[in-house]
Formats: sequence, structure tokens, C-alpha cells
Amino acid sequence: MKYVSHFIYLLVFVFYSCADNKKNTKSLEKTVALSDVIQLSEEQIKTVGINTTSVEYRTIEKTIRLNGKASIAPSHLISVSSIFGGRVKSIQLLPGNHFSKGQILAVIENEQFVQLQQEYLTTKAKLEMAQLDFERQKELNTNKASSDKTFQSAQAEYKVLETAKKALEEKLKLININPFSLTTENIRGFINITAPCNGTVSKILSNAGRYLSSSDVIMEIIDNQGLLLHLKAFESDIPSLQTGQNILVYTNQNPENKLTAKIISVVPNIQDDGSTDVIATLDKPSDEIIPGLYINSDITLKDYQTVVLPEQSVVSFENTSYIFEDIGNNTFKLFSINTGISHNGFTEIIDGENLKSKKIVSKGAYGLLMALKNLIEE
Repeated sequence: MKYVSHFIYLLVFVFYSCADNKKNTKSLEKTVALSDVIQLSEEQIKTVGINTTSVEYRTIEKTIRLNGKASIAPSHLISVSSIFGGRVKSIQLLPGNHFSKGQILAVIENEQFVQLQQEYLTTKAKLEMAQLDFERQKELNTNKASSDKTFQSAQAEYKVLETAKKALEEKLKLININPFSLTTENIRGFINITAPCNGTVSKILSNAGRYLSSSDVIMEIIDNQGLLLHLKAFESDIPSLQTGQNILVYTNQNPENKLTAKIISVVPNIQDDGSTDVIATLDKPSDEIIPGLYINSDITLKDYQTVVLPEQSVVSFENTSYIFEDIGNNTFKLFSINTGISHNGFTEIIDGENLKSKKIVSKGAYGLLMALKNLIEE
């Protein structure tokens, strides 16, 4: 309201001053406007009440607001399949269901599982016999009671079976059968596909009764620890962002629920729109943040030092911010500027370093803008 009153007063003053000039009733120094320059008389200077200042450094509190989407790191999007294939006996979960590490996701049947267990137990039994024969032949050979050839043959048989048993153990582990607890009494024709981590089911790609090859995917699951927040930051904010920085994250649906996160990467690549990617991770998994969801982030900088001017120095017209420089002889030049945040009566001036040596109008800037606009229109 203060600026509006100044504006009205100044317009009235200029109007009557011009009228008086035409009537030759009063002699005033004429106000001139040359595009972005305006010159006032001494009387007009006093009427508008112009004061000047200069840019200064101040530590202010700045909040950077970013937005983007949640996604999953490729290493944490897992395709679930059966290494030996088989018929799907059952699928235990639905899309969107949460699960814990080790929980059964699906059950697969295949006679190969029976054959593998049989082969393991047979090889294990043969190995036990081969070990006894090897130890016996070793003792006999030491006492020269058997030939080296017989001993070496027993040794080779033992090592071959030992290798075969070890390989079969690893195969059984791949299909979640514990070889060390396997006996002839607990051989089974099915295997349980268990979850390798805590997570969520993303897609179900099979059904009960379907026969799958080893390359067929039963379902896709998401490891919640791999949730990434892809945020967009503009060029002017990049210097204020760094790896390890703590941020707050929230959704459009629930802006009051602020979740803590941490920046893990600021991509060193400016895109055509002047932005770059900032990647962050949640400190704790949240069911609220799911892949594909739009998110927002606030980053508060409490000790942000920047170049500022008093708020009254900055005037706006048609979505552009301006300041006036006092260039002497009651003459003032208009400049367009880029502004940042306002805090405690001061406004951040982007690239304000260029204004260090200039005298900037503080009080009266709005009146100057309106007077200049009025004169240009005339």
C-alpha cells in the first residue's frame, strides 16, 4: 500500500507538472525517459524519496524444492525363475504383496529333482566306500603289500567321487534343498522358490499348472532397499547440492508426512532445459513411496551465504524483476535481474557479483518504475 500511494502521488505530480509546463504557469525541469533511463528534477527526487544502497553478502535460510519420481535400481528388480524348470504347483503371493527374506514365493515340481537327489545320495554312498578302499590301499601300499597301481587307482576313484559329490551338493543348494539333511526318507519331487530379500511382488507372469523352462520368469519382485528417488535440480541450485546431504521427501497425496532421505549422487550433466538429475535414497523403507510415484523434496540450507538487496530495491513488472541503478545527475537506469529467495526483508540476487560497484535504488524504486512506464506510454 505504501508503494501504491507513492505511485499515485507520483503520477499526480507528473501529470500536473506536465500540465503546468504546457501552460507556462510553473517552470520545472522536464522528466525524460529514454527506453530504460529516467531523469528526475530535484523536486521530484524529494517527492519520491529516493535512497540508494549496494549489494551485500548475507547468511540466510534457503529452501530448495525439487520434484521427480521414485524408481527401482536395476540391481534390485529381480526376476524369479526355476533353474531347472518344471511345472508350477502353486504361487503363494499376489502382485503388491509384501514378503520377507526366505518366504516361499512359488512351488515347482519336476522329476529331475528326484533324480538329482537320488544321484547325490548314490554318489555319497559310493564315496564312503571309495574312501574306505583308498585308506586301506594306502596302508597296504605303505607296507608294500599292494602295488602302486592299485593304490593310485583307489586314490583316483576316491577323488572323482569326492568331486562329483561336491558338484551335486552345489546343484541341490541352487534348488533350495539342503544336501546335508537329505536322506532316502525325505526325497521330494518339488522345490520351494524362496525370496532372496525383503520386498514386494511387482508382477506375476505364470500360473499354477503351467510348465516352465529354466529361462521362463515366474514373477518379478522388488527389493525395497533398491528404491531410488530421481529428482530434478536446476542449474542455479546445483552448487548447493552435494552427496551425503540430508533431505525431506513427501508425496502430493500426503504432503504433511515428511520422510528423511539422503542424496547419493548429483549427476554432473546439465540437460537442455538447464536441469540435472539428483538421486537420493530413503533412510528407511516406506510403503507410501512406490516405483513410479511423483515425489517432492525440500532441502533447507541454514547457513546459505549469498548476494542480497533489500526487498524494496526489487520491483516487478510483467513477471520480470528489475532494479534501478543511480548513474548520477538524478538519472536512473533500469536493469532486469534474476532473483532467488526472500528472507527477513532481503532478496537474493542471482549473479549479484556484477552489481558490487553499483549504487542501487532502495526506497523509491517502485515509484521510478511507474514513472518510467508512464512516460514511455506517453
